[in-house]
Amino acid sequence: MGSLLNQYETLPPGLLEARPEQLADLLRGPSLVHLPGRREQPLFLSLLLHGNETTGLSALQALLRRYRDKELPRALSFFIGNVEAARDGLRRLAGQPDYNRVWPGSDVDDCPEKRMMAEVVELMRGRRPFASIDLHNNTGINPHYACVNQVDNRFLRLAGLFSRTLVYFTRPRGVQSMAFAQLCPAVTVECGKAGQSFGEQRALEFVDACLHLAELSSQPLPPQDVDLFHTVAIVRVPRAYSFGFGDKAVDIGFIDDLDHLNFRELPAGTTLAYVDGVEGMPLQALDEQGNDVAARFFYLEQNMLRTRRTLMPSMFTLDERVIRQDCLGYLMERYPLPGQRAADSSD
Repeated sequence: MGSLLNQYETLPPGLLEARPEQLADLLRGPSLVHLPGRREQPLFLSLLLHGNETTGLSALQALLRRYRDKELPRALSFFIGNVEAARDGLRRLAGQPDYNRVWPGSDVDDCPEKRMMAEVVELMRGRRPFASIDLHNNTGINPHYACVNQVDNRFLRLAGLFSRTLVYFTRPRGVQSMAFAQLCPAVTVECGKAGQSFGEQRALEFVDACLHLAELSSQPLPPQDVDLFHTVAIVRVPRAYSFGFGDKAVDIGFIDDLDHLNFRELPAGTTLAYVDGVEGMPLQALDEQGNDVAARFFYLEQNMLRTRRTLMPSMFTLDERVIRQDCLGYLMERYPLPGQRAADSSD
């Protein structure tokens, strides 16, 4: 069976003007594009791994229009992912795997998409990328922030160019940034909700700034420059339970503004949902080892689901399709920068 991947050494005609829903016909599938630049080691971008997360495409198009008549400061390679889902404005189509869960290191069963991502990594390994940026949107109320999978000063400096709010995570597996972290400094940037012009502009300026970098320093970041958090659990709603928001005619009736809790430190006892007819813990919370640790973070009291300890959510969403296809959101705790723990302990 042939590869799903198309590869281009020049800009595909029509790409600069194409809307997300037109890419499936224009490109005929996922595509890896290589463009030359003044510095030979390429900056790598991945976009539209989720078909409804369009900020990466808008930022790329604006960037390439900016350099339409002049040389790029650095070579640029970019991967445009789930164009079939983009046609329908969906994260992924029914029957498709999640394009950001099938990169090398994934625990997803073998499939054509998983083989394609391995091919992308090997092709880019040969080009020795300078850095990797995976561009995403989310559906809840979140600040712009950047994620790393290694607490390494070069990774943190790259992420810090996008936002002072940084998140370190090692789950879920099979994400693009984790695969590319074996090749170069790699980050995921979360650009807010799709279609917001200020998110597109921020992504554009970040990518352009990275094209102009000569190197990424390994010197530690000043602690006052960034806030680093660690994702300690992925929160999911078991498929057996119905749920809604501000609606008690379901098994789990979450508060109607749940996504407003993102990136806020919640005190113990914060109410998240009204629970009806569910025996035991109504949510699943998986830690980095895959253990269900929901009872560590939540408890039930008179049919109300509350937080057991101080915690900070991220990416809590009201989008029921996203919750079923992926998760309700994540739980985070503050994390020290490299060298900070040792310095703190010596005070």
